Amino acid sequence: MRVTHLAAVTLAGALLTVAPSPALRAQSANPQQWRGTIAAGQAIEIKGVNGDIKAVAAPGGEVEVSAVMRGRRSNPAEVRIDVVQHGDGVTICAVYPSPDSRPNECQPGNGGRMNTKDNDVSVAFTVRVPTGVRFIGKTVNGDVVAESLNGPTRVTTVNGDANFSTSSYGEATTVNGSIKAVMGSSDWSDPLKLHTVNGSIDVDLPADLSADVRASTVNGTIGTDFPITISGRVNPRSLRGTVGAGGRELSLESVNGSITLRRR
Repeated sequence: MRVTHLAAVTLAGALLTVAPSPALRAQSANPQQWRGTIAAGQAIEIKGVNGDIKAVAAPGGEVEVSAVMRGRRSNPAEVRIDVVQHGDGVTICAVYPSPDSRPNECQPGNGGRMNTKDNDVSVAFTVRVPTGVRFIGKTVNGDVVAESLNGPTRVTTVNGDANFSTSSYGEATTVNGSIKAVMGSSDWSDPLKLHTVNGSIDVDLPADLSADVRASTVNGTIGTDFPITISGRVNPRSLRGTVGAGGRELSLESVNGSITLRRR
């Protein structure tokens, strides 16, 4: 596993850091960029704490990532952007100064450490994702939006909306936010989850969908364009049934919000 800090300028455009004037850091941005090739089937993973993540389709074969940092009380120069290259692709993190003796660390997946306290620096990521490359976007305070992608997608936040559209399939989770998902394919194999607590779920699925669907809400309704063979008792706030031939698992959960399945 190889870790790179974005702290150099190269003519090739692989790394770029522009440091802001300390006196202007509350108003100015500190942009950093990474560009590279990731094989189809591998992932570009973005991990933030404060700030939105936006992904769009790349016109070519390279992944491009830019990060713009802003702060009011806290210093953006104390937040670094780490690039970790590993067997499954590339993970890029906003790494904040640690408030205790243990350092924060960028690692793929559920690894690494990110303990922040009273740091108001926001890092807004923009990602260009080529066809066939998986996109994973994770933040805590901010929206995660992936538009018109062409590969499997996973978006995760805590305080914000989690939205995506892809010609493939994807999943989304948030706590305080809504989910909007548009999928062009239903060929997933592992269970697929779209979960929130305080927000609605609106998912657009292919007309030829075959899946075992579980949907539940506490304060909301469930609506579907698909004919569903119901298993068990009929409940307006809980649904378990089969669309088409079934076989694939699709889990939709909200506490305070409605759930809508739309057929393309």
